[in-house]
Amino acid sequence: MENGVSTAKLNPDAEERFQLLRRELGVTSFGLNLMTFGPGSRSRVHRHERQEEVYLVMEGTLSLLLEDEELQLGVGELVRVAPDVRRQLVNRRRTPLVVLALGGHGEHEGRDGHAYTSWEDRDGGSPRDIPFPENLPETDLSE
Repeated sequence: MENGVSTAKLNPDAEERFQLLRRELGVTSFGLNLMTFGPGSRSRVHRHERQEEVYLVMEGTLSLLLEDEELQLGVGELVRVAPDVRRQLVNRRRTPLVVLALGGHGEHEGRDGHAYTSWEDRDGGSPRDIPFPENLPETDLSE
């Protein structure tokens, strides 16, 4: 990560249940894991002291067991779970379940970004004050 940028590739077909994306990418401010559950697989019942988590279902159907309810989430659906809520992730289907888990704690600092009108612009400004650029011309698009 010499230039401040690192990459990783999601690997839901790996033998391991967890792909530790945070480590692969060198992320230090939040947790990021890809979790793959085979048919009938489930996580441990767990909670966190400080970390809230968001789960994004990328493949399959997640049965999220909570203290007093069960939620069913499909592809493209997300759920946020507060730190002190006990939870268990379960795959009740005969097909794989792939979930992207993001976790962190502490207050979000809001927009700390700087946006630029072009690569030549060195001053920039608040992202809400800089309009989105025009779309690329049709001739620059590939199939």
